[in-house]
Amino acid sequence: MTGIYIGSTSAFAGKNITAIALGLALQKRGLNVGFMKPVGGLPVSVDEIIGDEDAMLIRELLGLEDAPDVLTPVIIPQNLRATRFSNTSNCMERVRAAYEELSRGKDVMLVSGCGSFLHTGKHRGVDGLTLVRELGLKTLLVDRFDSALHYDAVLSIHEQLGDDLLGVLFNDVPESFMRDAEDILVPYLNQTGITVLGIIPRDPLLNAIKACELAWRLNGKIISGNAQSQRIIEDFLIGTMQVENFMTYFKRQKNSATIVGGDRTDLQLVALEGDCPCLILTGNIAPNELVRARSEQKGVPVIQVRDDTYTVAKHMETILASQKLRELVKIERAATLVNGVLDIQSIAATL
Repeated sequence: MTGIYIGSTSAFAGKNITAIALGLALQKRGLNVGFMKPVGGLPVSVDEIIGDEDAMLIRELLGLEDAPDVLTPVIIPQNLRATRFSNTSNCMERVRAAYEELSRGKDVMLVSGCGSFLHTGKHRGVDGLTLVRELGLKTLLVDRFDSALHYDAVLSIHEQLGDDLLGVLFNDVPESFMRDAEDILVPYLNQTGITVLGIIPRDPLLNAIKACELAWRLNGKIISGNAQSQRIIEDFLIGTMQVENFMTYFKRQKNSATIVGGDRTDLQLVALEGDCPCLILTGNIAPNELVRARSEQKGVPVIQVRDDTYTVAKHMETILASQKLRELVKIERAATLVNGVLDIQSIAATL
């Protein structure tokens, strides 16, 4: 029986969808696949048993029935006061016992990481590096593009793991960077002994969010256009310029919410006429009646928030970058993308 740890250079890199896609692909090959997520950061109660929300989703998609607290024996709360820094003695023991139970009778065990490979769980002695060494796992590393690919982090992890690193999967790579990644980065990593298992192209739908959920995440409220609160938002732009410049910029940004001051009626109307999917008005300023009426006619939800434009824009970046795959259509699309590029043959050969 072989165990594969799916880790990443940073949080929200795509570990969960990689685990789902790889698990389903191996099941199609006739393998009996087990799964666990030793460390969880999203506690959820199932029949009064605490587990991890991501682990429960993957359990369902892979058709497994293991207990939540066995799938995820260590939960790290986000509340600092609830974090038990001194209680580390039996964390690895619980993980090891759970792994032995879950792997019994399995051909392959997929072990999904939490946060970043080298850091998350360090205070409890269950960081990624410690887990793979203690459980004897091979590692599939996921690295997500965010203005760059983190090849230095990949090299550092390779130094630690050596031949136990199966390879790296690059995720969310924009078209403008794809050629450089293929022509320059992949050959370089191959020369250093690191296998690139695939490069997943950016797909805006995977980070998209519904207007109603966005309003909740921004601590705002939809004050008009409620009938279209399910509209999908893939990106955002900031309306802080002159109308003429804004119109030119706006035409290049499809399916992007417009973040604009509540007092900028001129820009609000331009965005509405340009069929933007959502208006986000900052400064806790309600729109005038003309904007309200036009948003209802055009079917554009208008979200009113308290924060200033800069704060909302930074919050939007975080929201879109950390979108969890919860909707079936997104999961299926993401799994198709991963399977389309992931070198399953190389992984299977290693197994």
